[in-house]
Amino acid sequence: MPAIEQNEESALTDRRMKRLTAATLFGMVLIPRSIMGEDQTKDVKAMNEPQIRFLNRAPAGYSQVVEVRGGRTLYISGQIALDSSGDLVGSGDFTAQVKQVFANLKARLDEAGASFNDVVKLNFYLLDAGNLQIVRDVRDAYVNREHPPASTLVVVKQLFRPELLVEVDAIAVAKD
Repeated sequence: MPAIEQNEESALTDRRMKRLTAATLFGMVLIPRSIMGEDQTKDVKAMNEPQIRFLNRAPAGYSQVVEVRGGRTLYISGQIALDSSGDLVGSGDFTAQVKQVFANLKARLDEAGASFNDVVKLNFYLLDAGNLQIVRDVRDAYVNREHPPASTLVVVKQLFRPELLVEVDAIAVAKD
């Protein structure tokens, strides 16, 4: 074997040994895909699928507990009634605002490759608790009503802009 090829082979072996040593130090097991069978590859993928349980469904359309294992957690900032141009939708109209808020939540989920089926928690901030039924009606058009997300509703004195009547943030768990 020529000296150049021998040096390249030696360097490759050194890199492999360093990776193997690092993996051993951190308790990782490295198995090349060529050795791992197709069934084992599917098992590894299945471990990355989120496992979600919705427990103790309340009559008002939310779950008391949502248990999540695995997956990719998404934290969606509070969405307000601004359209894609940044213009307020529904000045003084609570129903129009909450519909825009849920449209915005859907858009954020879409951007992250998720859907409302992945939402495990919703937080609502309203100026007037008297609008709760409107929130429920709009929410129910979006969420999985058989397995609804956990929810919290907070009545606030004012949101960050005085013309806003509702804000909603969300947590979702999607596939890796």
